[in-house]
Amino acid sequence: MLTRIDHIGIACHDLDATVEFYRATYGFEVFHTEVNEEQGVREAMLKINDTSDGGASYLQLLEPTREDSAVGKWLAKNGEGVHHIAFGTADVDADAADIRGKGVRVLYEEPRRGSMGSRITFLHPKDCHGVLTELVTSAAVESPEH
Repeated sequence: MLTRIDHIGIACHDLDATVEFYRATYGFEVFHTEVNEEQGVREAMLKINDTSDGGASYLQLLEPTREDSAVGKWLAKNGEGVHHIAFGTADVDADAADIRGKGVRVLYEEPRRGSMGSRITFLHPKDCHGVLTELVTSAAVESPEH
């Protein structure tokens, strides 16, 4: 069961400048940064608030590290802006299977590693009214068998 908005992913050309905008304008501070080589992005997670299920809500700022990454291609086509929305779940495998059973294309056969050790998968935007949708199980709530 989806429990919260985990994060909103925002594609940007210059991660440092975008982080500074959100810090100076809204007072959001960086909670975590990392480079995800598999996805070809450098990212910053700005924590917005904690949630009742033990998770949190974030803005995820994404700068491509290579032009051929999914975010790099998207940025070249669309420019900076909202890239995806991510919903938190205690069990990404079960929820992805349930949603797949309802006819929505799930982009990964098996969830992959996401930010901060999470497990993630994406839903095809054409099946979600034009919105690239991510399902996230935070490392903090992930069950031991995953």
